[in-house]
Amino acid sequence: MESIEQFEDEVTWTATEKKTARRAFDKAFERHCTTITVEARRMLENVTAPSDIWRVQEYLAEHRKTVDRIYQYRYSDLLLVFSRLMRDGWLTEVDLAGLQQEKIARIKFGASL
Repeated sequence: MESIEQFEDEVTWTATEKKTARRAFDKAFERHCTTITVEARRMLENVTAPSDIWRVQEYLAEHRKTVDRIYQYRYSDLLLVFSRLMRDGWLTEVDLAGLQQEKIARIKFGASL
């Protein structure tokens, strides 16, 4: 595990791991969206001019693109997705409990790159 190439080999997922992965993915997505929601509400509370509304819309549009780009649930890409989510603080190692230790190690390594 010395580079990003570690994510290119075929990864198999047990039924239990698939459930764990889905839970972890959904939890990260919820955390991310909650943070966006809190910030959008704060921005709306501070609207003092009509143009402020469009700043909120721009904020939401920007974050929608980011979320759509990051949150791709394909098993072939999931270790890389989880690495990014962990690096960005949306996912923790505790959320991954139930995955094989090798997968967790690969995710943690990817998060450190």
